[in-house]
Amino acid sequence: MANTQTAAGGKPPAHFSGHETFPLRQMWLKKAFEQTVDGGYIKKSTFVDESAIAAFGVGKNMVASIRHWALACGIMFEEGEGFRIGSLAMEILQDGGLDPYAENPTTAWLAHWQLAGRCYRSTTWHWLFNHVTAPTFTRQELEEPLARYARDLDPRHRLSASTLSRDLETCLRSYAPRAAGGSPEDFAEPLLGELSLLQEVHKGQYAFRRGPKASLHDGAFAYALIDFWDRTAEGQSSLAFETVAYAEGSPGRVFKLDEESIAQRLIALADFTGGKLAWTDSAGLRQVHRKNLSKEDRKEMVRRAYG
Repeated sequence: MANTQTAAGGKPPAHFSGHETFPLRQMWLKKAFEQTVDGGYIKKSTFVDESAIAAFGVGKNMVASIRHWALACGIMFEEGEGFRIGSLAMEILQDGGLDPYAENPTTAWLAHWQLAGRCYRSTTWHWLFNHVTAPTFTRQELEEPLARYARDLDPRHRLSASTLSRDLETCLRSYAPRAAGGSPEDFAEPLLGELSLLQEVHKGQYAFRRGPKASLHDGAFAYALIDFWDRTAEGQSSLAFETVAYAEGSPGRVFKLDEESIAQRLIALADFTGGKLAWTDSAGLRQVHRKNLSKEDRKEMVRRAYG
C-alpha cells in the first residue's frame, strides 16, 4: 500500500521477527494510523514512550507488533526521525476513507499482497506462498527448508531455529487461527484469516486453498498485477500468461489462483481498465498487454475495488 525499502540487488532484506508472535488483527492498522500528526507523520517515539500503552490500548509487546505490521503492510514507511503514511493507505484508513476499520476484504487482500508478494519485513510469508509446493505440510516439516532459504539469502546472518519456528507459527496462525485452546488473544480473528488461503486440514497439518477467490476484486488483482509487472519486467509492454500464473511473487502464486481463474480475470481486464490492460491469445501465445498506465490509474483500480 506504500513505499517499501530494498537491499542491494533490489530484493528486500531478510526479516524474520518484529511481530512479537502476534498475527495481524483487524483494527491494528487503524490503531497505527490514528497516531498520525501533521498530515500523515508518526514520530518513532509514539511506539516506545511510556504513554504508548495507553495511546494504543494494548500491552507493550502488542504496540511493537502494531508498529511491525504497519511497516510490513506498507501502511507507513520510515522517513527521517519517524514514519510517513503512504498516500494509498491514507485514502483507505482515514476517517470517511475507503475502509477506515479494515472491514472490506480488499484491505486484507492488499495486506496479504504486501506481505507475500512485496516481501518487506515478511520473508517467511513470501517464502511460504512462493516456494512451498507440497499438498499438505506441518510447521515442523517447513522449518529446515525455511532455514536453508534464509541461509541462501544471507549466509552471514545466523538465525536461531527458535526464531524461525516462531515466525512460521505466527505466519500459519495469521491465515489459519487456532481452533481451540490457547489464550483469549488466540480467539481474536486475524485480518488475513478471512481470505481462506490456508486451512488446517488436521491438527498441525495445513494445506493451501487453491482456485477462484470470490472476495478478491478485479481491482485488487489488477493493482497487484501492475505492481508485480513494474518490479520484475519494467519496460516490457507484454507479460506471458505463465509469468502471471507461476513466477515467484506473481498474482497467481501469491493469491493461489488456478489457471482458469487467472485467464478469466485477465480477459476481464480490458473492460475493467478501459483497454489499458488487454488480453491476447493467438497461435497458442497467451499474453497480457499494457499501455499508458499512470500512478493515478493504479490508485483508481484500488478505489473501484472498494466500490
